[in-house]
Amino acid sequence: MINVFQPSLGEAELAALSEVFASNWLGHGPRTRAFEAQFADHIGAEADSLLFLNSGTAGLFLATELLELGPGDEVVLPSVFFVAAANAIAATGARPVFCDVEPHGLNPTAEHIERALTPRTKAVMVLHYGGDPGDIARIAALCTERGVTLVEDAACAVASTADGRACGTFGDIAVWSFDAMKVLVTGDGGMLYVRDPDLARRARVLAYHGLERSSGFAGARVSARWWELDVQGFGRRVIGNDLTAALGTVQLGRLPESIDRRRAVAETYDELLAGAEGIRVPPPLAAGHTTSYYFYWVQMDPLIRDRVAASLLEQDVYTTFRYPPLHRVPIYEAGDTELPGTDEAADSTLLLPIHQALGDAETRKVAEALRAAVAEHRESAGI
Repeated sequence: MINVFQPSLGEAELAALSEVFASNWLGHGPRTRAFEAQFADHIGAEADSLLFLNSGTAGLFLATELLELGPGDEVVLPSVFFVAAANAIAATGARPVFCDVEPHGLNPTAEHIERALTPRTKAVMVLHYGGDPGDIARIAALCTERGVTLVEDAACAVASTADGRACGTFGDIAVWSFDAMKVLVTGDGGMLYVRDPDLARRARVLAYHGLERSSGFAGARVSARWWELDVQGFGRRVIGNDLTAALGTVQLGRLPESIDRRRAVAETYDELLAGAEGIRVPPPLAAGHTTSYYFYWVQMDPLIRDRVAASLLEQDVYTTFRYPPLHRVPIYEAGDTELPGTDEAADSTLLLPIHQALGDAETRKVAEALRAAVAEHRESAGI
């Protein structure tokens, strides 16, 4: 099976894990702090503003806690978004308000965001679809103008930039995901960025049981009774550990070559699908933008999209659509929500395999199978 996503792991990752084993310290420790510092350097931020967590989802939930969301508050986000974001908002009692996206690029514009703002809007969340920064600079400016907190879910955008600035640093809070299917993988894991130093310190406390001071070995150097607890607020344990951080450090080092390979796959698709009747490839990047090439998507007539996906699966080519619109999910469904761009994109879009382990022959197989399937089903549908 040719997978949509697939991690790339090797001897360097094994060696890093062996070093952690040999140290006999598996939990949150020096390798975790080193990974935070290295990732901070990668995005051009201060190390103290970053916190390695056990998942990107934990970062989203932590972000909503930092914002102190509650009943009566609203958070605007595109409907094309992973469900974890809406869950994190709704869990606080606040209301997710879904905005539309541009149907070809699947990112919202500043105008889409602005139309969804109300006096109850406390924050805006954006997702850089497939790694494309989208309209992030204008959205950030809009949020600043309106006094609304901007949260970036940069799960797709680990190496994406807009005018030389890393995605994730435009907002007040940002989250990256390093799960097993991302560009940079740690098995499970995520990174939280908090611009405000006081809020960043608060995030560290909330991420480890609400403890203002460690009650373990580290606390022995600052407290006569280091085993006693100093808890000023409720928290949970969502911190990362040295095992997964060791993987992340190696993966971060190989990130440039991973992006280069993904770019090559995307360019091959562009070339092989150019001029194919009934197939629309992703839009070109805006000037000054770079992408992480997390998704490569094609669009076709909604009448044949599902049949094309089934035909490719029969040939061991797995495709999918991320992310199913949240305004159609039963728990969030709103009958009066009209998002035509989102609906158009959701019914016509298919993600093709793209990852750094995808070979040239596999890339050609996918493109050729897609062209043939689209042609076949267009003919049978009389399109």
